[in-house]
Amino acid sequence: MDIRPNNTIYVNNLNEKIKKEELKKSLYAIFSQFGQILDIVALKTLKMRGQAFVIFKEISSATNALRSMQGFPFYDKPMRIQYAKTDSDQIAKLKGTFVERPKKPRIVDESIEAKKAKKKAAKEQARLQQAQMMGLHGGMGGQGHINPSMMPEQPPNQILFLTNLPEETNEMMLSMLFNQFPGFKEVRLVPGRHDIAFVEFDNEMQSAAARDALQGFKITPTHAMKISFAKK
Repeated sequence: MDIRPNNTIYVNNLNEKIKKEELKKSLYAIFSQFGQILDIVALKTLKMRGQAFVIFKEISSATNALRSMQGFPFYDKPMRIQYAKTDSDQIAKLKGTFVERPKKPRIVDESIEAKKAKKKAAKEQARLQQAQMMGLHGGMGGQGHINPSMMPEQPPNQILFLTNLPEETNEMMLSMLFNQFPGFKEVRLVPGRHDIAFVEFDNEMQSAAARDALQGFKITPTHAMKISFAKK
């Protein structure tokens, strides 16, 4: 029996080695092009590993996402997508059919949380030190912080310069956005800077097509990506 169209899509055959937070951010990055996402649910329990639910505000967005991304190679595994069998809590609340479930008490191990915070701070400190030692490479002329709006428009070439990227941006996220365009070669991040990156294509026509298609793309609701040609 076919499952009727639903605001929520069920995605499985996901790479089980990817951390939950990174998985959710990457799913948001590739599915937000289809419409407003209310939530992404990914659990790392044994029963739910390699699976996720993406909840869209509109059914049409879920339908487009299902058709367009079916079999998409995500972290080296083709995604399998179908509609969820039941409405998510968010959609049930909008429809007025939500029934509250008893909540389980959440036990937080404070020592684990503290260790995570300490590890994150140490990582950030190491990145900043590396950036100070190396300066900004990749044709940036070693000039500390750059205001993209002050930079003159560069002539078309095969390398794109991305700005206004959110803190959680990573290489895999950007690769999945840009590798849908012909001629994609690689993404290059800048050590110590989460807000900028470079994307290289085979030629300037291919880079221009990607620039036009993804100009202003929102990786997160608050960050619209700005794309220009890189300084050669």
